[in-house]
This record gives sequence, structure tokens and C-alpha cells, in this order.
Amino acid sequence: MKNTFIIIDDETDSILKTLSIVARFKSLHFVASASSYEEGLDLILEHQPSIVFLEINPNKKESGLSLQLINELYRYLTVIPKIIVTSSERDLAYQAIKHGAFDYLSKPINSSDVRKLIFRFEKNLSASSFAQESRENSSQAIEEQTVSLDSAQIIADPVEIYHGAETEKSSDDSELRNGQDDDPVEASEIIDRQEPIVPILVTESQSVADKAEKPLIICVKSYGDYRFIEAKDICYLQADNNSTDIHLFNGEMITAFKTLKHFENVLTFPFVRIHNSYIVNIDYVSRIHTGNSVCYIKNTTIKLPFSKSYKENVDAIITSITKGNYLEI
Repeated sequence: MKNTFIIIDDETDSILKTLSIVARFKSLHFVASASSYEEGLDLILEHQPSIVFLEINPNKKESGLSLQLINELYRYLTVIPKIIVTSSERDLAYQAIKHGAFDYLSKPINSSDVRKLIFRFEKNLSASSFAQESRENSSQAIEEQTVSLDSAQIIADPVEIYHGAETEKSSDDSELRNGQDDDPVEASEIIDRQEPIVPILVTESQSVADKAEKPLIICVKSYGDYRFIEAKDICYLQADNNSTDIHLFNGEMITAFKTLKHFENVLTFPFVRIHNSYIVNIDYVSRIHTGNSVCYIKNTTIKLPFSKSYKENVDAIITSITKGNYLEI
């Protein structure tokens, strides 16, 4: 099966040059090209290609092409295509990788670089397929075990599960009848003789309950580095162009290469947007000064501004705090 690709570039000649090189590789199939941000976004959503070659430093600024397109895709797609940034500006390579681009090709593109890129892409694809196959095999094994448990003759009480049908009888049934052929042994005696096994399956309701009890963990991923943060440890989030700085209660700051808008969409209470540049965890708000339009963070000298457009959110913070164990003096 061939992997599809789209080229997004503001110059027709550049599109043709890229296509002339990439089309040589039989494992890739060209789908379409676009010369602007909106057209490119629409084509990606329509065709959902495997790879997108994206120019991020266009000569025609009205085309709107930029790394922002990558952030926009996360609003609509579960599986993001591999973004290959193409540009004559080598200095943009770092920014491209920070925004989650799969690779960077410096113009003019050559076949050697594309070949290496495709090998990396196929290797990554194989690793993903292997992981998916492993998950499917594990799921199938669990299903088979479930069928096995359901079909077995099991004696169980509300707490433990016992092997009831696996006890072997001797030729004279001596262990079950205690030497008396006509008097069956009580069920309680059979249960007492069996070794309990630990149930390894949980119901869907139990899984949901366990998830509800666990704290929300946010994973900030960069270059194979998985940084796990408990949401309750976050004081506030601050926008920094197309990335977001996450400020923790211990003073540490971690950069995530997602927009503040992305975090606003995925984080719920107690996180509240109070400014174009700030989302605050209201559990760390120690003071709100409506006259100066600022929020203070507990145990720090940090003051976060809030804007008029988010005044209703600030009022909601005050209301939420006053609904607790509250005394006004």
C-alpha cells in the first residue's frame, strides 16, 4: 500500500521541483498541492495524507503559510500526518522540530535527503505497526481468557474466585467421598480445599472508577523525552507565540509546543482562561484585585493580568472560591 503525500507551497515552480523528486519513489503517491494556508488545511482534512511537504517561509506573505498549520491540525485530526517542512531558511529547522514536524528539508531539495527521509518514515511506520499489533494480540489474549473463564465451571463468592471443576477424582473418589460412596461431600468442604486465584480481569465500570480516582497526568513530549506532570501541580500557563510555558508550584517552568488555545480546549476546572496569554489554576489564586485587573499566585510575588474580555471568567473564579468553606471579614 502506497503512502500518500500533499505539497503545500506558495510558488508553483517550487511545487513542481519537489514533486519531480518525491514522485520518483514508488512507495509514495501524490494526491494534491496547495498554495495557501486555508487551501492546504482543507486538502489535508479531505485526503488525510500520510505526509505533507510544507513551506513555512513563503515569498508571498498573503498565502499565510506557517508552522501554525501544524497546531491547527490538532483541532480536527486524531492522527496527524508526518509534516516535512521545506524552506531555504536553515535557521527555521529548530522551530519546525519544536512544533512537532517530522523532518526538515532545506531547499533546493535533493533526492538523497528525500531517500533518507523516506527510510526514516517507513522505519517509524513499522515501529508503530508493531506496537499496534502487540496491543491487538494482548487484547485478543484477554478476550480468549475471558471466554475460558466464562466456559469453565467456577465456584465463586463475592470476593474470590476458585477453581471448582479442576479437582481430579481418583479412581475410587476417595478424596471427594472420604471413603463413603453414598454420601456426597458438602459444597463448603470442596470450596475449602481449593486455592483462590487472583482475578486479572476488571470490569469496564471498575476501570472508569479507577481512572476517576487517579489525578490527571499531562505528558509533555519532545524528541522521545516524556515528561509527566500532575495537573494539580500547575499554577498557571503562559502563551509564548506558538508554544506554552507551564509554570509549576515549585517554581519550575516547562515548555510545551502547543498553543494556549489547545490547553484551553483540553483542560477543564480548575483551569480558567483570564487573558489572551494566561490560564490560571484557581487553586493557586490567593488574591484578585479587580481595580488593577490582576490575580496573585499563592506564596509568590507573581501577578497575572486579566483582560476585560475574560472578566466573566474572573467573576466565576471569585464565585467558586466563595462557595467553599468561606468567611468574609
